[in-house]
Amino acid sequence: MMSGKAVAPVKLLTDVEKLRLLTKAERLASCRRGADGAVASAMEWLGLLSKAEELEVLSAAGVLDGGDAGCQPAAKMLAASVKFSTAGAATPTMALSKPVHLPPLFSAAAGGPRPLSLSARPLYRQDPFLAGARHTGDRAVASPAPPSATADGAHPVEAAAAAAAAPTETARRAKIGVYFATWWALNVIFNIYNKKVLNAFPYPWLTSTLSLAAGSAIMLASWATKIAEAPTTDLDFWKALSPVAIAHTIGHVAATVSMAKVAVSFTHIIKSGEPAFTVLVSRFFLGEHFPAPVYFSLLPIIGGCALAAVTELNFNMTGFMGAMISNLAFVFRNIFSKKGMKGRSVSGMNYYACLSMLSLLILLPFALAMEGPKVWAAGWHKAVAEIGPNFLWWVAAQSVFYHLYNQVSYMSLDEISPLTFSIGNTMKRISVIVASIIIFHTPVQPINALGAAIAILGTFIYSQAKQ
Repeated sequence: MMSGKAVAPVKLLTDVEKLRLLTKAERLASCRRGADGAVASAMEWLGLLSKAEELEVLSAAGVLDGGDAGCQPAAKMLAASVKFSTAGAATPTMALSKPVHLPPLFSAAAGGPRPLSLSARPLYRQDPFLAGARHTGDRAVASPAPPSATADGAHPVEAAAAAAAAPTETARRAKIGVYFATWWALNVIFNIYNKKVLNAFPYPWLTSTLSLAAGSAIMLASWATKIAEAPTTDLDFWKALSPVAIAHTIGHVAATVSMAKVAVSFTHIIKSGEPAFTVLVSRFFLGEHFPAPVYFSLLPIIGGCALAAVTELNFNMTGFMGAMISNLAFVFRNIFSKKGMKGRSVSGMNYYACLSMLSLLILLPFALAMEGPKVWAAGWHKAVAEIGPNFLWWVAAQSVFYHLYNQVSYMSLDEISPLTFSIGNTMKRISVIVASIIIFHTPVQPINALGAAIAILGTFIYSQAKQ
């Protein structure tokens, strides 16, 4: 081990700082195994430390004595290069020296030298390392603040790290902003085309099937052409995904049935009540408890939805129940997803792709039974005759945009917190309601608009209270 004089400057470190050094010293443990690449990486890292800190790390890693033969020459030369002056001070201080150029490190694996150079440049920090109090006699003198740059013009590591982190954080925020804008835009477009299709072709089971089929085809093509990396799945993955897919299928069909019967704005006003279902299901089925503000936030949600429902000019019970069933189904989808998919490393995009494919297999036989090819053919010919070729574009657009907006929403979950996602979902509903009212000229009474505003405000309060 090192002598007392060599260790003395290190005694200025706090316990936390020593712990950090000892933790980082793990990088040098590979020296004992003679891994040449790891030695080079570790030695380059040491170049960021001051001399006393380098000795501390080398000592903690067991390199100065008992370490690998390939590491000892460089380490001992480093120790010899540190000069301590004891004149007029109780605690040795380290003299400044030029960068140390170490001899080549040899590795039995590589069979050749690797020339490395260590710099004596210190790692400037305000508190850690050697920025503690310096003792002069019996009086403690605080260390001066670190300079803005070293003598050779190099900036402190923290400043460089902060400068590098700033563009990264800015890029991340920009990426999230793009996700949100794309998510909202795609959702608005889907709802518009979906309503146009349902007005001309009122068969929600087939419309729902085409949406899932388009998404499945897009992802299969992406995996086949290597545009997206296919996920690695097994039988357990698909078993865990099955209840999620069943709930997703029910919620998707119920929402489509609702939009076939009532205005898009009304469907989304009722669907803004989903948090109330989340709390009730979690409380009575799962035994979860929530703080009082969460329960109070349900009052404006339930009251707003009720006010909007009783004042809806074109109220339809089937449409209302479809939206309510969709809320309940999506709550169970989220619960099953959290429980069954915990610990499985599948990206948001691939997760939704697998969910779409399994939901398609579940939905197809029910769609055939509920409506059937004969009904579809008759309705299709009628819609094409009334609308013209544009009807084909409407069907394609609503199918593709359904998949895209859901895919982007699942991808955004990889980047943001559940709270941010919940707020984004609330804002999405506002954009859909406003856009549909404008495009379809939906008549809205002031009291109806008030109910919608109260329900959406309650959803926002819920998202804040739940955190």
